[in-house]
Amino acid sequence: MSRRFDLRCGLAAGVTGGIQWFVKSRGDGMTAGPREARDRWEIRDPVWIPLPDGTRLAARIWLPASASTGPVPAVLEYLPYRRRDGTLARDEVTHAWLARNGYAGVRVDIRGNGDSGGFMEDEYSQAELDDGVAVIDWIARQTWCTGAVGMIGISWGGFNGLQLAQRAPEALKAAVTICFTDDRYADDIHYMGGCLLTENQGWSSQMLAYSSRPPDPAVVGEGWREIWLERLRRQPLHLETWLAHQRRDAYWRRASVCEDFGAVKAAILAVGGWADAYSNAVPRTLAALGARAAGINGPWAHKYPNMAWPEPAIGFLAECKCWFDYWLKGEGSVPDMRYRMYLMDSEPPARRMPARAGRWIAEERWPSPRIGRRQLFLSDTGLGDRAGKNALTVAHGQTVGQTAQRFCPGMRSLDELAADQTADDARCLSLDSEPLTETMDLVGAARLKLRLTADRSTGFVVARLCDVRPDGGATFVTMGALNLTHREGHERVTPMRPGEAFDVEVTLNDIAYRLPAGHRLRLALSTAYWPMLWPSAAPLSLSIDPGASMLEVPVRPNLDDTEPSFGPPEQAREGSTAVVRPESSERIEEVLPDGRRRLKLITDGGLARHDATGMETGKVITEIWDIHEEDPLSARTETRWSYTVGRESWQTRTETWTEMTCDADSFHIRASLEAFEGEVRLIERRWAFSIPRDGV
Repeated sequence: MSRRFDLRCGLAAGVTGGIQWFVKSRGDGMTAGPREARDRWEIRDPVWIPLPDGTRLAARIWLPASASTGPVPAVLEYLPYRRRDGTLARDEVTHAWLARNGYAGVRVDIRGNGDSGGFMEDEYSQAELDDGVAVIDWIARQTWCTGAVGMIGISWGGFNGLQLAQRAPEALKAAVTICFTDDRYADDIHYMGGCLLTENQGWSSQMLAYSSRPPDPAVVGEGWREIWLERLRRQPLHLETWLAHQRRDAYWRRASVCEDFGAVKAAILAVGGWADAYSNAVPRTLAALGARAAGINGPWAHKYPNMAWPEPAIGFLAECKCWFDYWLKGEGSVPDMRYRMYLMDSEPPARRMPARAGRWIAEERWPSPRIGRRQLFLSDTGLGDRAGKNALTVAHGQTVGQTAQRFCPGMRSLDELAADQTADDARCLSLDSEPLTETMDLVGAARLKLRLTADRSTGFVVARLCDVRPDGGATFVTMGALNLTHREGHERVTPMRPGEAFDVEVTLNDIAYRLPAGHRLRLALSTAYWPMLWPSAAPLSLSIDPGASMLEVPVRPNLDDTEPSFGPPEQAREGSTAVVRPESSERIEEVLPDGRRRLKLITDGGLARHDATGMETGKVITEIWDIHEEDPLSARTETRWSYTVGRESWQTRTETWTEMTCDADSFHIRASLEAFEGEVRLIERRWAFSIPRDGV
């Protein structure tokens, strides 16, 4: 029976001292009658969580009606992205669903963000994790909580959910971590294989924009402007720290859970997507944690799987409920198949792909003994069963990479998947197999062993696998990169000796992909990959000894297993947003008068008004990547964010700008932050500094 929902606002009683919203479910498959009582919940916002140093964090809590007759388990989501506007639409799906199913959903703003007090120093700082432990302890002590706490989160919330599980607070029994990493250096938005990602600069600019937004006067009161100004004065430019640590040093090892998986006591449901940047952490977590972990990798980009693209989305919240029921309540069971994966079919390449054909497969444990390794050898005639005798050369211009997908598709736009790889492949060393005589399912991580001779002391190599279709198109499958000065480990820089041979191994990103009969597998090698990777200081040429080189791909036999199934995706939202300005995006490619090629992306995130809080937010992002085909030192990136937050009688705006250039010895950064109330500029800050290159 379909029902409308109603909203009533009034003063909160008891510990919250703020606002209460009472919401009745609008249906989502529910019926009236005896179930009516458990279809109700109460929203408390703000709830102030005190920390040991006197700082208070702001929370929004969805409390089920059943909590009035007895305590319930709680599920925490802990983010810097603002609960009253930034993630509100998603929260009104996730936490309302959890409350309707008997869990208290607790959404907390990290210190220095949203309405929370204090100041944020860095991502995943010691203060953030200490606060997280205190928050979990606070939740467990509430009269409405059984003392059992779970965590859920994507990206930042997935990272710190696993990191807090490593801290092992007694009350934290389980976590669902989505699009996350266990290794902050090797597999995050800063470096890839020891190579510098241009997203390192882009993410810094994005966080400068995110964290510079004001608190809500309706929550913090008349002192909101002073709180905001002090936050703006202390807001760091994170890029200065991240760029200062170009090796895998103590800075990155702290809060990298892979350093000590043994400390994790909570049960972990690890979730990722093949189009996302963070799919590798799922199999690593399964291998490290054993029976207390399960994993799901779908075809998705950087999204919750019940609201994901490319389709198919799944009934993900039901999976979370099963996980929490078992580990927080001791009810039900966990999946027999520890690792469920979406095996993607071959499809024509496209920047935007609403759905991805394929089927679900599963393995009881990971690594799976059912997956074998097939060796393919390199020669000047392609990939085959025998190695060639003639040396192979990799040496091309700086603009290889124009057809690549975005490092982390879905964070800004839906047009960020890989285009046809043919144009890039033509400018790489591209080696094709013979047409396959039968289907080959690639499931896992391919490894490439190379014996190389370089003509420079620094540089990197990028390896891509592509699906060459009978029509001649080339679909991106997976990739890997390695800074060749890190061949002895990311902790040290070992310059190459020109003319001297050395061996390296490049591990490509995990994937589950079906290559049909009649298609070819292509290995494409390059020493540049712009705009994803910042170029080396000088053009690099590599010679490959094919007799000591080999590509090893993971092959799963075509098994007649029962296909895993999921329920329908939960997408009903208990709230609404009015679109004031729709979203749009524009991609511009041009050649500048000095010969540099420019890629410019303009992403208008639109302007929206959230009914539950009255907050109105909008954003426009401009990103520019410039480089000359023959000159790696011409590389330049520029990122601008314009963010508006307000209501009808209260409007604020922040403007952030970051530019990065380089020479052979250093990286050069300029940045600015401006904040406006109405049209009055309240503050302007500027940064300008250089950081020496350290083998990058």
